[in-house]
Amino acid sequence: MKILVTGASGHLGANLVRRLLDDGQSVRVLLREGSNNTAVEGLDVERVYGDLRDFTGMKAAVRGCDRIYHCAAKVSTLDGDPLLKREIYDCNVLGTLHILQAALEAGVSKKVVVSGSFSAVGHNPEKPSDETVPFYPFSPHLPYGFTKSFVEHECLKAVANGLNVVVAVSCAIIGPHDYKPSRMGRTLLDFANGKLPAYVPGGFEFVAARDIVEGHILAMSKGRSGQKYIFSSQFLTVDELMDIFEEVTGRDRPNLRIPGAMMTGIAGVADFVLPRFFPNVPRRFTSGAVRILRMHRRADISKAKNELGYQPTSIKASIQSAYDDFIGRGLIASVGK
Repeated sequence: MKILVTGASGHLGANLVRRLLDDGQSVRVLLREGSNNTAVEGLDVERVYGDLRDFTGMKAAVRGCDRIYHCAAKVSTLDGDPLLKREIYDCNVLGTLHILQAALEAGVSKKVVVSGSFSAVGHNPEKPSDETVPFYPFSPHLPYGFTKSFVEHECLKAVANGLNVVVAVSCAIIGPHDYKPSRMGRTLLDFANGKLPAYVPGGFEFVAARDIVEGHILAMSKGRSGQKYIFSSQFLTVDELMDIFEEVTGRDRPNLRIPGAMMTGIAGVADFVLPRFFPNVPRRFTSGAVRILRMHRRADISKAKNELGYQPTSIKASIQSAYDDFIGRGLIASVGK
């Protein structure tokens, strides 16, 4: 029997597939035609191609697998127009529904682990949030956060129908094998190449790539059906992140540290102007991203530790691994001072 991994070309999927192969597992990966699938080049995996929005294709992808890691998602920090919102919803919610329905019809015998997001965990400003804090829909949320909350709902529906499903909740991932690259990967690349003009104070929970992979493995082997588990390595302020970036890369941080309130205003203007007049300009500081950083959200990972035996490793070591991997692939122009 094979293990199906969706989203194998993404940051989480690329690291998970390598771990499964190292563990001697037989792996099938779901890829999308026309996407950047560099992450699986040279790997001993079975490749199938399809779109999460196509239920017939998902039935073919699932057939013959007894375990599934559903890591694929449309990640976005944009509020977006109706077309983007529809794309995020269809990829994340309908895509998950199709994977779970296909698994039910195929009689997947062991388990489906679905990658969740800390964006879909409720925010408790008084203390770190755990799995019991409900998602509050009347606070400002990005479309991505809403869809990941709906994804959890689809998982519970599938559990009610008899499928063994566990949600592995991820925070901001950083580490090697980031081929597209991710938002955090692009930030590290820009910093290392001297192209990060400024930064915004704030804070968030970060998870090492190896830790979120270990979390998925533990969720598959020990997770209780219908439960979700939060995986993080460390909370860092952006200033602390800049400290680590300086140490790893040998470069100085940007001189410009833009206060959060000011950046909120700038990002709001950019959110209006850039999509209309400069749609191809990369957008790092969106209103949604700045809002999340200013919340200083913290995670309580006690449940993952107590039930699954999860033990986070060093986020600094993971940043070093990401940097070394980018160097090895020629994506960093020169080593710092």
